[in-house]
Amino acid sequence: MDETSGGDGYREWPSRFGQAVVWTRTVRAQDAGMPVLPDGCIDLLWVGGQLVIAGPDTRAFRPRAAVGTRYVGIRFFPGTAPALLGVPADELRDRRIELADVWSSGTVRRLSEELGEAGDPASALERIALRRAAEVSPPDPVLRRVVTALDAGWSVGATADAAGLSARLLHRRSLAAFGYGPKTLARVLRMQRALAAARRGVSFADTAAATGFADQAHLAREVRDLTGMPLGQVLTRSGAAASERSGSLSTVI
Repeated sequence: MDETSGGDGYREWPSRFGQAVVWTRTVRAQDAGMPVLPDGCIDLLWVGGQLVIAGPDTRAFRPRAAVGTRYVGIRFFPGTAPALLGVPADELRDRRIELADVWSSGTVRRLSEELGEAGDPASALERIALRRAAEVSPPDPVLRRVVTALDAGWSVGATADAAGLSARLLHRRSLAAFGYGPKTLARVLRMQRALAAARRGVSFADTAAATGFADQAHLAREVRDLTGMPLGQVLTRSGAAASERSGSLSTVI
């Protein structure tokens, strides 16, 4: 597998699902409570014997998990999970809910038993997603074009034109597919591009110029607005929990 790993025991690799990555993480004392930054993705998690959906975030999320907690997850490309889960993304925005709140309790109980008995829960979770994908209609391919355009820095107007949608229809479909409108998704994706550049050692000024911000001050304001933390603090304190999700789009786009 083409795996990447982090210092906190985080590992991820491309999913056979095609528009997702599979990942695992064990919480350590030094990184407990590390924030997870917005990235437009939705995750299906197996943690503490429960199947949990992590919806798309608009702010940094700080999980409360005991040291030693083991996470197994599959992180879906923006716009992919709603068709799979059968629930609009805006109903999941900034929420962590049990899968049993969306699917029947009997179905979730059977899946939980399957995962609990699996020698490799990550592979088992991936198989569950693949089975589900075979049962439902695939996501509208226009959604992927929308994400690709926005992640490339296109304006919302240009993205709507390229997708053959009016601005109003793009907004409505974005809420259901991504959890928020295209402007917010564009801001999230741009922030992730900027943080990835800054982590590679690019100066803040050059990062801002290369990723579509007016200047370094604009970059700092956006990061604070989307994460609740100053830019420098995001880079030093979010650590692997931030990089966990920030690399996902480049893996699956």
